[in-house]
Amino acid sequence: MATSGMVLCALAAMPLAMTAAGAERVTPLAVRPDGSPNRAVWMAKGSFGVMTHYLIKPAGETPAARSAELSRVVAAFDLDAYIAQFQETGADWLIFTLGQTTGYLCSPNAYLDALEPGRTPQRDLVREIGQRLQRLNKRLILYIPSEQNADPELQRILQYGTPGHTQRYFEFLRSYSTALGPLVAGWWFDSCGPHPDAYWLEWMTALRAGNPDTAVAFSGAEFCCGGPINPVCKLEDYHAGEIHLLEDGKIRRDFLPPGGDIVVLEGGKLRLRGQEARTYLPDGQFLDGVQWHALLPLDLTFNPAVPNQFCRYPDAQLFAFVDAVKAVGGALTINVPIDNANGHIPTDSHAQLVRLGKHLSRQP
Repeated sequence: MATSGMVLCALAAMPLAMTAAGAERVTPLAVRPDGSPNRAVWMAKGSFGVMTHYLIKPAGETPAARSAELSRVVAAFDLDAYIAQFQETGADWLIFTLGQTTGYLCSPNAYLDALEPGRTPQRDLVREIGQRLQRLNKRLILYIPSEQNADPELQRILQYGTPGHTQRYFEFLRSYSTALGPLVAGWWFDSCGPHPDAYWLEWMTALRAGNPDTAVAFSGAEFCCGGPINPVCKLEDYHAGEIHLLEDGKIRRDFLPPGGDIVVLEGGKLRLRGQEARTYLPDGQFLDGVQWHALLPLDLTFNPAVPNQFCRYPDAQLFAFVDAVKAVGGALTINVPIDNANGHIPTDSHAQLVRLGKHLSRQP
């Protein structure tokens, strides 16, 4: 895979460490190629991250009933078990969903609650998670879709498409940022398209209202849709890096479209009929000046054309991929399933993350 568009630091200028296997590993830089601070250097220096899609669509015949059910479900989240599972993995950060597609969020938001009460629960689960992670010296990143692809109910409440909708969306985010403050170390936004720099800067200003060091990523699905791999926003702190599939320990770059003529080759490799596979690995800490990072689904697909069983990898393949990413100063988050009834991560998914954490703990 060609790496045109990658901004690479000369290896001669980067300190090197030795892995347990004897391979050279760069020491991540705290300064970006343009001389600005690398707010996401802690991701490159850390082990890896874990993400879970905790999404609630409460049942009920009336808005009041659905709101009550939302609060009941969030109150049942077993935070002690969830944090214990996270800690056992050896991960250094957690990406947690505020909400997506259901019309409901899992943390109160003063701005939204004033516009339409009942879309958030009584329990401030995100604050509790942030406080627990802070005590463990771990970091919290929050996930939510972008304004242009936000939940239809959120777009309705914020009057998307009418004058001032952008500022209302940013005020909604600012409300979370100021309320949670330093508990939030980062944000990850889905389904982003191109914007002028002034728009990105206004967006990031809202996100940093409570913590000026917050690291931000905007996803244009660059790694998985076959187009350019460069970040949709060059001003972001780390690349969102959404992956759909690994093959032989590398990122599959060619897109497998839902509803397409997908075939399974010998060895269990997926192909769009008539399309050759393209693979990719990073060869530097920065991609177009942005901290390299990828988000890998494990046991739970991001793409209906890739069934869940194809998002399961042998330890040797998964560990080799993680080692390759970390060897050049990149960072990786792994998304695993979660039981929305209680917040538990499935045993098999959790066990592999624990094994990964132990593998990385043996690396210097």
